[in-house]
Amino acid sequence: MRLTIASAAATFTAAFLLYPLFEGGAWFWSSLGAVLAVMAAGLLSSRLSLPAWAAPLVAAAATWIYLTVAFASDEAWALMVPTKESVIELVRLLAVGWADIQRFAAPVPTTEGISLLTAGGVALIAIAVDLFSARLRRAALAGLPLLALATVPATILPDPISWPAFIIAALGFVSLLIADGRERVGHWGRAVLVRRTRAATSQTPGRASADTSGLRLSGKRIGFAAIVLAVLVPAMLPVMEPVSLFSFGVGGRGPGPGNSISIPNPIANLKGQLELPERRTVLTYTNNDDTARYLRIYALDTFDGQQFGMTQPKGSPDNRTDNGPLPEPPGLAERTKTENVVTNIQISGEIARLSFLPLPYPPREIRADGDWRADVDTLMVFSTGDQAAGLEYQVATSEPEATPDLLESLDGNPPQASERYLQVPENLPPDIRTLAQDLTANATSSYDAAVKLQEFFTKTGNFTYNLRTQGHSNSALRDFLLRDRAGYCEQFAASMAVLARLNGIPARVAIGYTGGTKVGDRWEVGTNDSHSWPELYFEGVGWLPFEPTPSGALGQGSARVPEYTQPAPRPTGETSTPTPGASSSSADEPVDPRTQSNPRQADREGLIATGGLPPDDSMPLIAQIGIGAGALLLLLLVPAGVRLVTRNRRVRTLGWKVSEPADELTAAVVSKAHPSVAAAWAELDDVLYDYGMAREPSETPRALARRLTQQYEFDAGSAAAISAIASAVERVLFARDPGQIGPMRGDLRTVRQALAATVSRGRRVRAVLLPPSTLRRMRGVGERLLDGFDLLENIRLRRTAAQKGS
Repeated sequence: MRLTIASAAATFTAAFLLYPLFEGGAWFWSSLGAVLAVMAAGLLSSRLSLPAWAAPLVAAAATWIYLTVAFASDEAWALMVPTKESVIELVRLLAVGWADIQRFAAPVPTTEGISLLTAGGVALIAIAVDLFSARLRRAALAGLPLLALATVPATILPDPISWPAFIIAALGFVSLLIADGRERVGHWGRAVLVRRTRAATSQTPGRASADTSGLRLSGKRIGFAAIVLAVLVPAMLPVMEPVSLFSFGVGGRGPGPGNSISIPNPIANLKGQLELPERRTVLTYTNNDDTARYLRIYALDTFDGQQFGMTQPKGSPDNRTDNGPLPEPPGLAERTKTENVVTNIQISGEIARLSFLPLPYPPREIRADGDWRADVDTLMVFSTGDQAAGLEYQVATSEPEATPDLLESLDGNPPQASERYLQVPENLPPDIRTLAQDLTANATSSYDAAVKLQEFFTKTGNFTYNLRTQGHSNSALRDFLLRDRAGYCEQFAASMAVLARLNGIPARVAIGYTGGTKVGDRWEVGTNDSHSWPELYFEGVGWLPFEPTPSGALGQGSARVPEYTQPAPRPTGETSTPTPGASSSSADEPVDPRTQSNPRQADREGLIATGGLPPDDSMPLIAQIGIGAGALLLLLLVPAGVRLVTRNRRVRTLGWKVSEPADELTAAVVSKAHPSVAAAWAELDDVLYDYGMAREPSETPRALARRLTQQYEFDAGSAAAISAIASAVERVLFARDPGQIGPMRGDLRTVRQALAATVSRGRRVRAVLLPPSTLRRMRGVGERLLDGFDLLENIRLRRTAAQKGS
C-alpha cells in the first residue's frame, strides 16, 4: 500500500509542471480528484490481492466514476453511476475541450472541457505509474509516464520549466524510489532486530522488520544531491548557441524549437489596439536628436487581393544582433548621406506575446538582452524564444537624408528590389488599375508619382478617417478607393501600396507605432499610436515611409507626412535636416539656432558619427570571468573561513562554550568548569581530525597524550605541552579542586606545530583550505535536515494496541 500512495504522490507532484499552461486553478483540483480516485482504486486492488492486470481496470473504472461525478453528475444515476446520457455528456465535453485547446494559446482558460481533458490525462498517467511501481515493481520505469507530464509544457512554452516546480516533481519521484527500495530491502530474509533510536519508538509492537533506516538515509542523500545538482549546474553553465550543420534559418525544419516562430495577425492586432477604450502606454524612448520617429514592427510584403501578409522571416544564428552590425539596408547606396541616430527604447512590462522589436528604420546595430535576430530582407528583428515585454534596448540607425531633389535624380536607377514587391493579383478590378494610371498621368518620375498618390489620400481625394470600416476583399478595396473613401490606417496604407505597385514602384506595408507624444524628457507611445503606413522603394536610398492617412483631430493624431514629400519651404535661415518618418508635431515650427545643439550631447554625437552604438559600458567578458572565478574561490574558502573564526574564538576569547565537541559530556563539564581548558581541548580535537589523527572515543586525555608522544616521537617540549593540556583537562574533570591552571595558548601552539611536522605538505594545505573538522560539522547539519524527513515517516494515524490500552 505504501507504493500505491507514493505513486499517487509522485504523479500529483509531477502535475505541478503543468501550471504555466492554464489560467486559474480549476485544473488543479480536478486533477487532484483524479489522482485520489486512482489511489483509492489501487489501495482496493492491493487489499483484495488482485492480479497486476486487473488493477489498471479497477483504476480506470474509478476514474470513470469520478469524472462522471465531477463533470456529468446531472446526467448520471444517483449522481455517480454512469449512464448513456452521462457518457454522451463526457464525450461532448471532451470534444469542446479539444476544440478549446486548438483555439487558445497557453495559458489557456480552464473551461470545463479543458479541465476534463486535463483530469483524464493526469489520471491515465497515475494509472501507468501505479502499474509500473506497485504492480510490476519497476519503480524506475514509472519515471517514463511522469516524464510525459514534463514534456508537455517543455514543448509548448518557450520559457524553461520553473525550477520550484521541477524540484517538487523530482522530490515526488525520489520519494517513490525510496519507498520502493524500502519495500524491497524490508523483505530480505529473516528480520534482524537491532538497537534503534527514534525509528524504533515508532514500530508497532510485535511486528519485526529489517532495519532499513541507513539505506533510506543514503538514498535520500543521493536523491537530494542529484536534485540540487540538476538545478544549480545548468544555472551556472554558460548559454551556448547550438551548432547546426545546415542553415535552416527560421521557418525551416531544423531541429529544436529555435527554428520556428508563431506570427500573430498584425492587422487584427492593429485594429484591436486602436479600438481600446482607454489609452495604455506601450513603450517610451529617447534619442540623441530628440526627434520622434515611426517605430516599425512588421513589414508586410505579399498581397493576395484582399489584404497584405508577411513572409516568414528568416534569421540564422549568424544574424543575431549581438554578433555586431546588422546586414546592410537594401537599396541604400554608399554615396547617399545618412543621419546617424541612437535610440534608447523601454518596452512596457504589460505587453503580451510580442516577439518582434519596434525599431526605427533602417536599424544598423542593436544592443538587447536575449537571442534576437534580424531578417536579412526586411531588417525586422525578432526572437524565437524571448519576449519584448519589459525589455530595454539600444538601436543605432543610419537614416538616408532624403530630399526632393535627391529622389528626383534617382529616377534613372532601375529598382533592384524583389519582384514580390510589385506583384498584384490578376483579378484586381480594372477600375483600380485605371485610377492608378489617372492619378500619375502627369508624373515626371517615380518619386513624383509617389507624391501624387500620397496627396490623393491626404488632399485631393476627400478621404475621411473611420475605424468602423470592415472588409478586406477586392470589392472592399474598390469601395474604399472609388466610393466610400472612409477607413483607417490599414486601408490607407494598403491602398497606396497597391497603387504604387500598379505604377511600377516596389511597395510594402509597415505596421508599428507613430512617434507618440513628448512627456517630460521621453517620448511616450500608447496603444492609440498603433499605425500602418506604406514603404516605397527607390534605388539609392532604399525603403522610405510615406503617409497617406489623415492626421490631426479628424484622423490619426500622431501621424505626420514626411518632409521630403512636401514642397520646399521658403528660405528663412538655417534649418535642420529632415528625418524620414518623423512624427514630431513641431516639424514645421521655426527653430532657435541656440537650441539646435545640446552641449551635453556633443561627446555622444561624436561617438555615433560612424552609425554604430556607443561603446558598451558593461563589464568586459574577461572581467566577468575573473569575478566569477573570484566568487567561486570565495565559496570554496568558506570552510577555511569558518575554521579560522572558530579557532580564534577558542584561543583568544574567554567564556567560549563548546557547541559540538567529539565527546559532548566531557567537553560540557570542562567548559562549565574552565572555559580556557575547554577551548584548548576542543581545538586540539579539531587539529587531530584535520591532520587525520582523530582521537578514539575510548581514549582518556592522558592516554591520548601518551599515544601521540610515542607514535610521533615528540621532543621534550612538545611532550611536555601535550601532557600539560591532558593534565589540565583531567584535573578539571575529576579533581575536587583543579587548582590554578596557567595559560595554555603556548602549549596548544607547540602541540599543533609538532603535529604539523609529522604530516605531508598536502595534508597541511588541506587542513587550512578544506578543514575536515568544519566539513564534518556541515555534514552533520545536512544529516539533521534529512532526519527531519525521517520524522515524517514515523507519523502514524492509527494508535497502537499499547496506546489504546493506556
